[in-house]
Formats: sequence, C-alpha cells, structure tokens
Amino acid sequence: MSFFSNFQSDKCPGAISGNPLNGMCEKVCIQAQKIFDACIKQIQLENYTLTLTDSIPADPTYPLTFISAKSLTSAGTITGLSVDRLADKPGCARVQATVNIPVEVLYTDANGTEGSAQATISVKQDVLLCVPAPSIMPYKVTAEVSAVCAEGTFNESDNSFTVNACVTIILKIAIDVEILLPSYGYCAIPPAQDYSQEVCAGFFELPLYPHAKNCPR
Repeated sequence: MSFFSNFQSDKCPGAISGNPLNGMCEKVCIQAQKIFDACIKQIQLENYTLTLTDSIPADPTYPLTFISAKSLTSAGTITGLSVDRLADKPGCARVQATVNIPVEVLYTDANGTEGSAQATISVKQDVLLCVPAPSIMPYKVTAEVSAVCAEGTFNESDNSFTVNACVTIILKIAIDVEILLPSYGYCAIPPAQDYSQEVCAGFFELPLYPHAKNCPR
C-alpha cells in the first residue's frame, strides 16, 4: 500500500466545519532533514595560528600585513567523531569531534599588493546530545559554523598569522527522512518587480495645468 492510499479518513480535512486545517485536501510526502537535537557554542580563540595555503597571487613578497579573515562557508567538516551512548541517560550520548572551519585570509604583501590565502580553524567539541534509537537509516552529525578575525600578526618564522578569532559552532544530530504533511497545494509565485529609483515620481503626479482660482476682489 502506498502512502497516498494509506489515509485514515474518507473526508477531506477542509470539509470538516471549524477544522483549523480548512482547505488542506492534499497529502504531500516531502524529503527533509529532521533535527533530533542541536547545540550552539560561541567561543573566542586567542593567539590562534592560521597556516596559509593557496595564496593568490602566488609567491607574495614577505612580510605580510593582515587585513581580515572570515569563514568561507556555513558548513563545517567533522573529523575524529566519537559518539558514546550513556547508560545512565537513555537517549543521550557524549559526542566528541573536531570541527574544521575553512577561512579566507586577506592581506597585503611587502610591495603593497593585496592578496588572499586559505586557512583552517579547528575546534574540538565535547558535548552532550540526544541521539535517536538505532534504525536502518543512520543519523549524522553535522556542523554549521561561522568565524571572523578582525586583527592578526604575521609570523616570519613560518609565514603564518596569529589571530584572535570569534567562532560560532552549531552541532546537529540529523537524519534525512520522508515526512507526510497536509498541503494547501503549490505556491503561487508572483511576477518579479523591477527596481527603479522613480526619480520622476513627484513630478509626473503634478497636474498638467494649474487649477484655476478666483482672484479676490
């Protein structure tokens, strides 16, 4: 039996008077990411070393002067993942991992030429999260990240930067699932409205000729 034919009522929910689902006469199976648990951590990393790679342009003239650095994407990569279920807390687990955040570093070299390079900020996480029971479809641990560095110092010994970084990490326990939902139908997409400054808007609204007024006597 398919999900479409597996319906508990012969009546459309919208046909029931006073039903808050009024108008919902369609069942839709959507694919979505279900989040079973999540946590956020915001930290300041002091004196963190950014090792530079893939400089553009290549072979800059040292020393370099730091301009800024920030994360390139909101998706962090996870390495060294370990999930240990806790016997004294059913449904919970100790999650340990290293979250790697790719960042772009902007600088000027000794000749005043602006350049950029890639680097990675790695942060170890050791947190408590709720995890679902074992199933055929496995859950996954994901990380959403953001990082910014406002100032940094160049290290001539290894051509790196020492920075203070502000880092945000959101760890999630997720599974890609199919969920059956009531639906209003497809969205109606309105036409795009072109942007214009309307520099003549006030002027064109004036009357073509002035209104006649009686001269006082």
